[in-house]
Amino acid sequence: MSKIVDWDNRIGRRLRLRDLHVFFTVVQAGSLAKAAATLHVSQPAVSQLIIDLEHAVGAKLFDRGSRGVTPTIYGRALLARGQSAFDELRQGLQEIEFLSDPTAGEIKVGCQEAIAAILAPVIESYAQHYPGVVIDIYEEEFDRYAARLRNRTLDFVLQRLRDPIRPNDPFFDDLNVELLFNDRMVVAAGMSSRWARRRKIDLAELIDEPWILSPPDTTNYRVITEIFRSHGLAAPRIGLKTLSTHLRANLVGSGKFIAPFPNTVFTFYAERFAMKALPIALPIWPWPVVVLTLKNRTLNPVVLSFLDHLRNFFASRTRERGA
Repeated sequence: MSKIVDWDNRIGRRLRLRDLHVFFTVVQAGSLAKAAATLHVSQPAVSQLIIDLEHAVGAKLFDRGSRGVTPTIYGRALLARGQSAFDELRQGLQEIEFLSDPTAGEIKVGCQEAIAAILAPVIESYAQHYPGVVIDIYEEEFDRYAARLRNRTLDFVLQRLRDPIRPNDPFFDDLNVELLFNDRMVVAAGMSSRWARRRKIDLAELIDEPWILSPPDTTNYRVITEIFRSHGLAAPRIGLKTLSTHLRANLVGSGKFIAPFPNTVFTFYAERFAMKALPIALPIWPWPVVVLTLKNRTLNPVVLSFLDHLRNFFASRTRERGA
């Protein structure tokens, strides 16, 4: 019983939300001086607050060094649990906001440029029903997305995985992986290209054409080069390497380049940039587009409404293709 009373004293009376906010800021800044500047207070004030917080929790939270401060094992534990508590409080406030105005709110999404094109029609139709919702798109590397999910600065990630989902993959231990659909690859040329008028094309005919591929560590590059090799051919001539889908579409539309696209992206860009899918037999393999969320995290209602809209949008597209 004494332990329960003790924790009531520490948390209910001696641990304030502002203390945790300052603690989080120090962790992120890596030094007391930088945290003080961010918070617009003096360094001694931050230092004293951290000392008081350490006294309240009964453990040393930071190791001090010449280059700043780093959280101890106790600090890391408080950081993980404290972030969860703050996030739940933030989600609760957003839920109250949503209940008072179901058309308003904010959604933070991780989505690379290569897949963002498929979001455009989804956002357009969603905005008609929820005009006050702000959708904030973050474009970073996949590992950074996972880190942002885990520190709760993103609500979800929309990602095209390089390979089929592997059961029991430790990378996804704390993440929910929801399959939206399996995409496929098409090879496209501009409508003004001589290849666009052909009804049948042998892969060997395209080996010396200027191709646009992504860098070697991408699915785009790996699949195309493997297809050529499986036909006993050398890798095609590469005229440009880029991750930019928009640049790729612009150059293919000029009629001077050839490039692969995910079919969903090609469908979105084809008319705008005057592109045509070439009649090339490509192997079919699962290329999953997934939604990643953090396990055991409560999402606010406006995020859930967008995810439902996203699922329904692609489910209807799948039904249309199957009809």
